[in-house]
Amino acid sequence: MKDLFSHIRGAVVSTFVLAVVCCGLYPLIVFGISQVFFHDKANGSLIVDPNGTVRGSRLLGQEFAEAKYFHPRPSAAGNGYDAASSGGSNLGPTSQKLSDLIKDRVAAYRAENGLNDSQPVPADAVTASGSGLDPQISSRNAELQTARVAKARSLSEEKVRELIQRYTNPRDLGVFGEPGVNVLELNLALDQLR
Repeated sequence: MKDLFSHIRGAVVSTFVLAVVCCGLYPLIVFGISQVFFHDKANGSLIVDPNGTVRGSRLLGQEFAEAKYFHPRPSAAGNGYDAASSGGSNLGPTSQKLSDLIKDRVAAYRAENGLNDSQPVPADAVTASGSGLDPQISSRNAELQTARVAKARSLSEEKVRELIQRYTNPRDLGVFGEPGVNVLELNLALDQLR
């Protein structure tokens, strides 16, 4: 019986020590390191306007539908960029529903941006990302939307292209992925031109 209580006491003490280390000390150390070395990223990469209002995150897309804004990728995350419902549509490449959806999106994109019926449309303009929350669009997608945004805001296309260049993120480490334009940052910059 004495051995049993000795084992139980050892198990309880080791459980308590591991709980303090794993559930208390380790998270506090990681939190402290992240706040010191990666403060912006650790706090959600928030975008704050000049008035101090949080407008969103650099990491999450938002819905923009007005002609004066650049439009993001389509989202399959719930009711449009709902982070609680993040995920793709799970429609496969042989899905007729996906094929019809893309055809409809291509037609709408061409009509919205004044493109002719033979003009190629970037894939990111008509397909949702895997998470449904992608904050970036391709440089080509932004370029095709430039005329519409410039006209709606009574700006020169050259001024809008300058902003696109400013908010285009390069390839990761210079070689991975493609350059992308952060839609939220670009649209906020357009709003600040007033």
